[in-house]
Amino acid sequence: MNITTIGLDLAKSVSHVVCCNQAGKIVRKKMLRRTQILHFFSELAPCLVGVESCASAHYWAREIAKYGHQVKQIAPQHVKAYVRGNKTDFNDALAIAEAVVRPEMRFVQTKTQTQQDIQALHVMRKKCERDRTANSNEIRGLLNEYGIILPVGISHVYKSLPELFDRQVENGLSELFKELLERHYQKLVELDEHLNWYTKKIKQLSQHEACRRLQSIPGVGPIIASALYQHIGNGSEFKNGRAVSASLGLVPKQHSSGGKHNLQGISKRGDSYLRTLLIHGARAVMRVSKHKETPLSQWIKRIEQTRGRNKAAVALANKLARIAWALLAQGGDSSFLLALLFALVKGVFVVS
Repeated sequence: MNITTIGLDLAKSVSHVVCCNQAGKIVRKKMLRRTQILHFFSELAPCLVGVESCASAHYWAREIAKYGHQVKQIAPQHVKAYVRGNKTDFNDALAIAEAVVRPEMRFVQTKTQTQQDIQALHVMRKKCERDRTANSNEIRGLLNEYGIILPVGISHVYKSLPELFDRQVENGLSELFKELLERHYQKLVELDEHLNWYTKKIKQLSQHEACRRLQSIPGVGPIIASALYQHIGNGSEFKNGRAVSASLGLVPKQHSSGGKHNLQGISKRGDSYLRTLLIHGARAVMRVSKHKETPLSQWIKRIEQTRGRNKAAVALANKLARIAWALLAQGGDSSFLLALLFALVKGVFVVS
C-alpha cells in the first residue's frame, strides 16, 4: 500500500481522511477524532497532504508538516469543483486529494504562529474599533430623540458627553438619562483604552525586521506593515507581485469571451481588511505628495487627472502591494526601494 496523496477534511470533533496512491486510486479511508490525527500521520511515510483552508487549518498544517509531510491548503471554492456525488465527508476528502495534485491549483500559504498572532491582534483591534463606532452612533441616535445633535466625529462624542451628563448643568435631560449617558461614556472610554492597547501591541510586533523594511515604503506604517507581513509572509507562496495584488482584490475583474478582453472594476477578492488599509495608505501618500514634484507624485497626478482620484488611490495601493512582495521575497534596502519606485513610475515592474 503505497500512499502518495492524502485528502484531509477537517472538522471540530471528527475529521475524515482519504489516502490515494500515485495512480489516484483510493487505498485507505478513515475517520479520525482530534486526538487521533497526529498519531495517524506520524505512522505514515512522508507524502503530499491536502487540507481545505478552514478553521484550525493553519495549526494542523504546521503540526502535520513536523512529521515530514508536504502540506498544502486549498481554498474551499477551489475544492468544490472536484466534489462528485452527494455531499459527504469522505467525498469532500477525496475532492481535496484530487485537487491538491492539480498543477495549476492555487494554494493558501500556511501561516506561522507569529503571523497568526499578528492576525489575531488585527482582528481584535478591528472588532474594538467597530464596537466603538457602533456605540458612538447609538448614543448619537438616542440624543437625537432628545433634540441634541452632536457634530460628526467620534472625538465630539467624547468631548460632549461629560458636559451632557454633568449634574450641575441644567440642559433639560432627566437624572435617569444623565446616568445612562455616564454609563455609556464609561463604556466608550474602556473601548478606547482597549483600542490603544491593541495598537501599541501591533507597533511592538512591527519591530520585526521584515516589518521595519516594509515601513520604508511610502504610505506604510506599523499597522499596514504588520498586516502585510501576516498576509505575505516571506513571499514564497506568491509567483510575483501581481499575484499579491490579485489575492487582495486590487486587480481588474475580467469578463472575456470570443477573443475580446473586457476589464471591469477591481475584483475585491481576498482580504478586504488589508485592501482597505492599503487604499487608505495610498490616499495618505496622495495627500502628502500633492505639492511635490517627485517622480512618484508626477505619476500619481497623471493617473488622477486621467482616471480620477479614487482609481488613482487603488492603482497606487496595487503598486504598494507589489513593492511589499518584492521587499519580503527578495530583500533589499532603501536603494532597492528607490529603484522599484522608479520602475513603478515608468509603468514597468519586472521583478520575478
